[in-house]
Order: sequence, then structure tokens, then C-alpha cells
Amino acid sequence: MSRFFRGGDDSSSESSSDEEELYGSDEEQKVPTKDADSDDSDENDSDEESESESSSDDDDAPKKGLSRFLVDQDTSESEESGDEAGTAKVKSAKDKRHDELDATITGILNGQKINDWVSISNEFDKLNRQVVKLQDAGKAPKSYVKCIAELEDFLNETLAKQKVTPKKMNATNARGLNAVKQRIKKNNKDYQEQIDAYRKDSAGFMESDEEEEVKTAPRSAKIRFDIDQVQDDDEGFATVGKGGRALIFTPESIFKHLRTILESRGKKNTDRGEQIKIMEKLFEVAATPYQKIRVLMTLVSARFDLGSGSAASMPLEHWKAAEKELGILLQILDKERDHIVIEGAEEWDDDEKAPTLEDGQKYIRIPGSIVSFIERLDDELIRSLQSIDPHTSEYIDRLSDEGSLYNVIFQGLLYYEMLREDASLEVPQDSVNRIMQRRLDHVYFKPSQVIKILEENSWKQIPAKRDSKITPRSKSGDAAQLLNTICTYLFDNSEGIIRARAMLCEIYFLALHDEYYKSRDMMLTSHLQETIASFDINTQILFNRTLVQVGLCAFRKGLVYDAQNTLQEICGSGRQKELLAQGVMIQRFHQVTPEQERLEKQRQLPFHMHINLELLECVYLTCSMLLEIPLLAQTGSSPDVKKRVISKTYRRMLEYHERQIFTGPPENTRDHVMQASKALAAGEWKKATHFIHSIKIWDLMPNTDNIKALLAKQIQEEGLRTYLFTYAPFYDTLAVSTLSAMFELDSRKVSAVVSKMISHEELAAALDQVTETVIFRKGVELSRLQSLALTLSDKASALIETNERTLEHRTQGSANAFNRKDRQHGGQRGGGQRGGRGGGRGGGNAQRQAGGAQFTGGALGAAVRG
Repeated sequence: MSRFFRGGDDSSSESSSDEEELYGSDEEQKVPTKDADSDDSDENDSDEESESESSSDDDDAPKKGLSRFLVDQDTSESEESGDEAGTAKVKSAKDKRHDELDATITGILNGQKINDWVSISNEFDKLNRQVVKLQDAGKAPKSYVKCIAELEDFLNETLAKQKVTPKKMNATNARGLNAVKQRIKKNNKDYQEQIDAYRKDSAGFMESDEEEEVKTAPRSAKIRFDIDQVQDDDEGFATVGKGGRALIFTPESIFKHLRTILESRGKKNTDRGEQIKIMEKLFEVAATPYQKIRVLMTLVSARFDLGSGSAASMPLEHWKAAEKELGILLQILDKERDHIVIEGAEEWDDDEKAPTLEDGQKYIRIPGSIVSFIERLDDELIRSLQSIDPHTSEYIDRLSDEGSLYNVIFQGLLYYEMLREDASLEVPQDSVNRIMQRRLDHVYFKPSQVIKILEENSWKQIPAKRDSKITPRSKSGDAAQLLNTICTYLFDNSEGIIRARAMLCEIYFLALHDEYYKSRDMMLTSHLQETIASFDINTQILFNRTLVQVGLCAFRKGLVYDAQNTLQEICGSGRQKELLAQGVMIQRFHQVTPEQERLEKQRQLPFHMHINLELLECVYLTCSMLLEIPLLAQTGSSPDVKKRVISKTYRRMLEYHERQIFTGPPENTRDHVMQASKALAAGEWKKATHFIHSIKIWDLMPNTDNIKALLAKQIQEEGLRTYLFTYAPFYDTLAVSTLSAMFELDSRKVSAVVSKMISHEELAAALDQVTETVIFRKGVELSRLQSLALTLSDKASALIETNERTLEHRTQGSANAFNRKDRQHGGQRGGGQRGGRGGGRGGGNAQRQAGGAQFTGGALGAAVRG
């Protein structure tokens, strides 16, 4: 049985209670006293009797059963019972909004009492958002009008007091005051008529009759279409604004529409596509240059908002539209010289009329930054290229847009040059430097032929009478001269990152065009290798790319040692992809946060700027082979010589290759180099040359035949040096003609190589120029046991010296006398024994020369000599 009803099921009770709440009529409040079956009549009667008795006993007691939900006829009793029961009064949505508005107005008044402009600013923004929902036919509530009128008066009083008696205000409070000052003037223009009426008669304005309610079209209502008043779209529909009213685009209403769009930027549920369509129509109806410039700047900014997210790039059609509109903007500014877009100009607040030139004014200043538009356009192109597969035709098509972007950059540079011609205009030098740097970023890594084409296409868009002061038309034909002009200008007029990047770009360009010595000297004199760690990551990436390009240039010149030494820092680390921003390395036992991964992907260079990593590895391993194989032969013939490693990476690869039981034919670049190394170490220089020439990656380098010829010559010379290091102990004399025939080198070249080895004390021999014979000096060769014993004695001596220094440090000089005495005896002992370790060794610290020409010192060496 129901808790509240004597009869019926739960559903009927719920439906009846719902009807009572909705209608509250007397007829519907009547509930049948008997709804159960005849079988339960006794129980129902008993319930009625008990309820009537309880109600008669105590009238003040709370009602039970169905009577709890009935409304009494006496109004006062119902109100009292309602208050006692705590029932909430139901308000309409409009009343709730009015209450919220009143609460916000109270907050503003409280802020005025304590002069808290931070809270006033926040409440003022909240008030403007709330009043939008309460406007009827463009009229705001009277309480709102009163509040903004009094707030404006209070603001003026505060500013006047500050002028008379300047008082230092808190920085946060001052920012709130400035925010209110900037917004209230623009905001009150929309309600100026109501504000004037309030100030004329405030009491009469507030006591006037209620405003007539104007029915506005609901959101679901159909759009009204008036062909006489509205310019239609292609589909036959009209653009509709708030309240269901059709928007009418006229030259007079352009600034109001722009103001509405600017205020809605960044807010939620803003249809950016619809805003762009509105601005495109505004540009069509724009009549004056000022209107066109304002619309174009707002339109380009709105298009950039479409690519503001960190995940996706800007849509292609909007990028091309923005690039086209930016070009039109620069053309208008070039034609209308009295209109300038410059940073720091005051914004025009009057939406009713456009600014005009007054007496003494030369320009109509429009706030904005052309270089910021160009930089954003360039960044969006790079983001787009990063997200496209480089091995598809889509990447090639997208890359073709770089030419049009370069034209826009060039036009922007000419515009800033035009502004700097007038000394009265304070054009910041940083803006010119930034746009010059963007121009340099598009040409420094390209061949001269491509740069020449870019320059020619750019100058075709410029009238023949116009020229550039920084990069004249006459210098556009020579790419090297153009790069030198741009880099010199940036180096003289900038500092910090831009200056360093200009230097690196010029070094990169010189190295790319085989100017090795110029690029090397510029790199050394710049001292960037000492300070590069303090620059940003993008500049560090450019430094790594420049370093690699200098190393490749040295290799193309045949300078093997210089190339290997330059590439060692990048290629020896095993992180070429990461250091050159050509890929993200997946490292073991190292977790990367999503934010770090996103930043790494943003720093990646587009594919057309990449340096071929396989070619880079091939050059590095080939140079390491030509240096390491002779060194291994030298240390192998003299076991006591200290192990010197040129490339640890190459050594690891070589050891891994030697540990393999079965070695098949080479399949990749690394296998070719390892097989060539093995053949060169065995003296088979022709076989090594064949393996190196078989690498197909050489075809990617310019002048492939010359490079292969240089490599063959280097392999012949290093093969000769390896042969002499390996077999010198087995010869007394060796004819130069024999060596010349073995390695197919000219006898003069063989003599030069041998003489160089002798002068560097790498070979214990003499060259008889009369008989053209190499005479080897023989010495007492040490067995392996003797060599190991000498090594042990050297290590023991070093350990004793270390222990002595440690003991002296711990005792703090207490055992100085003992240590001095011990050192004297040790010095005499060590000096006498080590003095005979070959004259040139200087106490046993120098390396023993190859070929067994010198003795090794120590007691064992003295015994052998005796």
C-alpha cells in the first residue's frame, strides 16, 4: 500500500502529485477517500479514523498522509506552512538573470567603496556578459545603464585625483584601472542614448514604465529572407546575426562588424569559418583604403586562428588565401603611401567614421605588424611540410608555395625600407632584422642556381623604377654576393641570436659551395663553438648542420683528417638524427613526456632541408678507415706504444665485423667500408678501392668522378703507410721503385710519403736519395713478455706516485721530509733507469717509434742493453 494514498498504485499517486504541482487547481486537489477494493474496506476505515483522531488531537502537528500535499484555503496558513516546511520559490529564467545582474552590480559598488579596481574589472566583464541575455531590441536593463554611467563617472573622478595629487598605486590595482579605462569607453558607446537619458533625469529614468517586451525570434525559428535588403549567398540564404535578424553589409557598418568579430575571438563556440565569410563580404563592400586595410588585417588574423592548435597545421586553402590577402595588403600600402601599418600606433576607437588626415599629419597610422604576419605565414608552411609525407607528390606541390611566400617576404622588406626612408617614423630595427632573417632562412641552404631563380621571380613583381637599398637589384644575379650582403647587414645591425644565425648561414653557404678555407676561418674566428650552448635549441641545430656541412666540404677537397675531425663530434655521438633535427631518436630506458615529444616534432626540419644521413655516415666511416688502419698497423708492430683511438664508433664496428664467423658480400654502406678496411689492412689496396667505389651513395655528391679519384689516391697512400708500418721489422733496405710498382705511385710521391713518415718519427729509417733506397734502422726487438713487464713497471710507478700524493694530502705536510727524501731516491732511480729508454722519449712518456728502432726503458731495458 502506498505511503501517502489509501488506494491506487504508485504510478497513479505520482501522476496525481505531478498534476498538483503543475496546475494547483482546487478540483484536482480533491482526492478520493476510498479507492481500494471492498475486501480492504475495514483497513481503510481504520486508517481514516486514526488519521482523523490524530488531526483533531493536535492541530499544530504536521499533517500526515495525503494532507501533506494539499493547499489550504487560508492563504496566511499556507504561507506559514510554506515557510515552516522550507519550500523554495520557483523563479523564471529571466528573474534569475536579473538577480545575477543585481549581484554583479553590488560587487562593482563594493569595489568602488574600497577602490579595488581588480574586482571592478572582473565584475565589469562579468556584467557585460550577463547583460547580453537581458537586452530587448538593443535596450539594456535600467539597472545596468545606471551602473555603467556611475562607473564611468567614478573612473573619471579617480583619474582626475591622480593628476592633481599623484599617488602610487599597487601594480595589480593599476592594471585593473587601465583595463576598465580601455573597455568602458568602447562599451558605453553602444548605450550612449540610454546613458544620456539617465544623466538628464536619473529619477524619472528609473521610475518610468516598464519597457515593452519585444518578442525575438527563437533559435529554432526559420530564417527570414528579404531579397531587397540583404545580399544573398549563392544558395539563396542570408547571413543571420543574433536575434534572428539578417545582417546587412554596408561601408558604414564595416567597423561595427569588425568590432564584433574582434571581441568574439578566442571565445568558446565561436564559428571561425562564419566570421571569415563575413569578413570576405566586408572586403567586397569596403570603399576606402583604410577600410580595406582594416578588413584585410583582421581577415588574415582570423585565418591564422584556424591553425592555432598544436596538433594540426593551418588548412591549405586558408593558407593560400592568407598569402594572397597579405600580398594585396602590401600592394595597397605601397600604393597608398599616406596609410601605414606600424607597431605601437594608437588604435582608432570610433566605429562610426574612419580617421582622416589633420593639419600637420602625414600618415594615418594603423596598429599592426607586417613582419609578424610574414613570420606566422612562414611558420605555418613549415608545419604543413612537417605533416606531409615527403615521398609523395603532395609534398612537391606544397613546396612550390615557397616561391610565392618568398615574394611576400621580399615585398615586406621593401615596405619596411620605405618606412625607414622617413626619419619621423620610428621603425624598430628589430623588425627589419627579423624579416631579413626570414629571407636568409629560405636561401642559405640552396644552390646558387635556385637562389638566382627565386630572386628573378621576386623582382618581376616589383616595378622597374623601384630598388632596394639593402639588396640592390644589381646584386640579385650573384647568389654569393647576395648572401654576403644580407649576412653583413645582419651582422652589423643586430646582436644575439640573429647575429649568430647570420654568421652560421653564411658559413653553411660557403661550405655548400666548396669554399672550405673561408668557411673554416669564419667558424674559428666567430668562436661560436664556445658560446653555442647558451643559445636556443634552433640555433644549436643550425650550428650542428653548419659543422656537418664544413666537414663534408673538407672531404670533397680531399682533406681526410680535417673532415674526420670536424664530423667526429656529430657522427661519433650516434645521435645524428636528433642533433640535426631530422628525426626523433627512440632511446632505451628513457621516457619522454608528451610535451617534450611535441616540442621535438615541432623542431624537426622539413625534408627538403635534410642532410643525407647515409652519405654523412659513409664519409665519416671512410675518413676513419683511412686514419685508423695505418694507426692500427703502427701500434700492432710496437706493442708498448700507448693505444690511441681516433674514432671509437669505427673501432666498435670493426671489432664487431672481425668477430663474425662468416662474412658475406657487402650489402650496405657500412659493410662496404668494413670490407675495404679489412682489405687495406692486409695490403690489398686495389680490393679496398673496389669496395669503396662500389658504394652507390657517392652518386649523390657533385663531381662524383673527382671524388672517387681522390679516394683512390688516398687509399694508395695509406696502403703504402700501412705496409711500411707492418713490414718494416722484416726489411733492411727497400727500393723506392719496388714500392712504386707495388702501389702504382710515382717514385717522387713514394719518396715524399717516406720522408714525411721519417720526419714525424713514425718510421725508424733513412732515405738514400742516391740509390733511392729506404734503409731501416734495426734495434733489439722485445718479446711479448718483456713488453708486458715494461708496461707493468710503468703502471706500478704511476701507482706509487699516486699513493704518495694521497698520503701527503691526508697527513697535511707532516711527512714532507720523508716524502722529499723518498722522491729524491726514486727520482735518481727512475731517472737513471728511464734515461736509457731511447733518447727521444724524455723519461718514458713519449710513444715508442715503429719498426723496433728504440729501446724501452726500465730495469728490463737496461738488462737487455747490457
